[in-house]
Amino acid sequence: MARIILFNKPFRVLSQFTDSDGRRTLADFIRAPGFRAAGRLDYDSEGLLLLTDDGRLQQQIANPRHRHWKTYLAQVEGEPTPEELQPLRDGLQLRDGPALPARAERVPTPQLWPRQPPVRQRQRVADSWLRIAVCEGRNRQVRRMTAAIGFPTLRLVRTSIADWSLDDLQPGEYREITLHLPVAGRRSAPRGRRA
Repeated sequence: MARIILFNKPFRVLSQFTDSDGRRTLADFIRAPGFRAAGRLDYDSEGLLLLTDDGRLQQQIANPRHRHWKTYLAQVEGEPTPEELQPLRDGLQLRDGPALPARAERVPTPQLWPRQPPVRQRQRVADSWLRIAVCEGRNRQVRRMTAAIGFPTLRLVRTSIADWSLDDLQPGEYREITLHLPVAGRRSAPRGRRA
């Protein structure tokens, strides 16, 4: 049996419990002795972060070789066409090597919570939203990918990791679930509670 916390990490919160520079951390929202983040989410990104009290499960979630799909909503500068998104689907070259093919598509403006501070709007440059899914966990990967095709990311929200998703969690909220793992990689239906 393992426990997982699904946390909606707000903008400008570190994916750790302490910080010597006084920035906001997980400890400002969660009291969970024995839990550790399974992977990371950048300080300036928002959305789903998983924490667990099970070391093996933490490694399974965080290790890129397990290829868990992570889905993001990315607000980008500009309005890419399907053809301009194709390099993301094909797998493009980044400075630290080739990226695996991603899933990428334009989507309507999603219904999200307001970000504080809000994204700076430019009067002469339109923006749009993409849904991007990657199965790697490289540093700032989605931001680097959209920049590589000429559409810098303005806001990035992770909505799911494998079968876990934000659902209706608001920034700073979390839900704890218990998993029964009789066979590696299998999960029974979770029991959850909201903080």
